[in-house]
This record gives sequence, C-alpha cells and structure tokens, in this order.
Amino acid sequence: MKKQIVLITGCSSGIGFDTAIELKKRGHKVIASCRKEEDRVKLEGLGIDVLILDVSDSSSIQKAFSEVMELTNGHLDVLINNAGYGQAGALEDISREVLREQFETNVFGLHELSTLAIPVMRQQKYGRIINVSSILGIISMPMRGAYNASKYAVEGLSDTLRLELKPSGIDVITIEPGPIESRFRDNCVDGSLKKIDIKDSFFHQQYEVMLSTFKQAKKNSTFTKSTEAVVTKIIHAIESRKPRSKYPVTFPAHLFIFLKRILCTSMLDRIFSQISRKEMSGQK
Repeated sequence: MKKQIVLITGCSSGIGFDTAIELKKRGHKVIASCRKEEDRVKLEGLGIDVLILDVSDSSSIQKAFSEVMELTNGHLDVLINNAGYGQAGALEDISREVLREQFETNVFGLHELSTLAIPVMRQQKYGRIINVSSILGIISMPMRGAYNASKYAVEGLSDTLRLELKPSGIDVITIEPGPIESRFRDNCVDGSLKKIDIKDSFFHQQYEVMLSTFKQAKKNSTFTKSTEAVVTKIIHAIESRKPRSKYPVTFPAHLFIFLKRILCTSMLDRIFSQISRKEMSGQK
C-alpha cells in the first residue's frame, strides 16, 4: 500500500479527528487542521502534524496551505474537505448573514482549498479530493434548510470537479453520511439556534423540542452509527486503486437515495414530512 500525504480539515473532533488518528496508524503522512489552539495541542500530543486553519477565512486558508507545501516539499496526495457545521432552523428564520456564514464554511472554504490543491495534484498527475457531504445534500428535511442548501452545493461542486479533473488523474469523491454519533448534532442545535430569534418565531415549539428531547432521541436511534462507519469509507477512497465516486454511509443514506430514484416528489414530501413531525414531537 502506498503511503500518502493527506491534508484533513476540521479535525478537532468527530469524523476529522478519528480519520486523522486512523490514517496515521496506517502509515500515511497526516496533516490535520483545526481552528483552536487547544485542539492543535491535543492532536500534536498524538504525534500528528497540525495546522491552524479556519476554512471560513480566506487568509487563513492561504497561510495554512503554504505551510502544508513547506512541510511536504510541495506534494499533496489527498485533500479531505471535512470541516463544516450545521445551521439549524426554518429558512424563514435564517438571515442573509447567517446563510452566508453557512456557505463560507461548508462551501466557499472547501472550494478555495480545492483550487489550491488542484495545481499541485495536476503537476503530480495524481491526487484525490474527498469531500465530506451528507445525505442532506441529496434529500431535504425541514428545519435544516441552510445546511441542506450548502450540502447540495457540495454535491454540485464535487460532480463538476470530478468531470473536469478526470483527464488530469485527479479523483473527486464524495462521502455522504447519514446519522453519525459525534458532537456535530449537539453543536448544530446548541450553537446555530443562538443565531435565530426563537422566541418570536412561528416555529417556536419546534425549536423547544430541538433544544430538549431532539438530540437524545437521535443519539438513541438504532440507525445512528459511530464515526468508524465514515472512516472506513474514507480509507477505501484513499487506498483503493479504483475508488468509487460516491460513498453513502448508514442504512438511511442508502435508503433515501434509493427512494429518491423511484418515488415522485409528492411521495417523498409526504415521507419526509412525516419523519419530521415524528422527530419534532420528541418521539424516538
């Protein structure tokens, strides 16, 4: 197995953290990135090279990528665009500024970092760009509109880049997780809802459920998998001679992709509306 140089964004916890640890164990040269100094110290304590990188800040992206090139003598085999967060809330409660913040992190940072990596990989005549998307970039659910839109954009960027870069020997791969155990969901609810006027919203009751029973119900779901399920797919995307273009993760992801292929829009709307009503009622 060829040992590869891998840059991963969003490694403070969850998928990014566990991916960095596992890839290092497998002998790859891992460069992890995070936004906070305490997370950098934690990762360095595990023997991993770490950079401070805020993907919502263009100057931070440029500086960090220059540091990567210095560390690797100008080489980069794999870029894993994992950094992101979920902005919860009804779309009518999402301001233009809040929507822009969602796209700065989940879309614009991913795009800018990819454009820096592409010339390096093209010169090598080899490279893989792995974008961590979501099943919510394929199907839409209520109260997640900003996140839905950002992940739909990631899917569109990935599909286009895959076509444009194939002649250059660069593979573009999307990972499409369903429900995964991590701090992502807690941060989504606790953090992003602070940007919304919950008290005066038409959806006030739904927000109260999200702040109480919603997180626990999701954690206890039989369909929620550990981050290992995602890490396993990422490893295959890196190490396989012929990686797949898309890797759905968890049973709901496979199921919803299948349903979207065979059902009409009205049927899908009824299914997802029913799931949302059950979810917002606090039921498991």
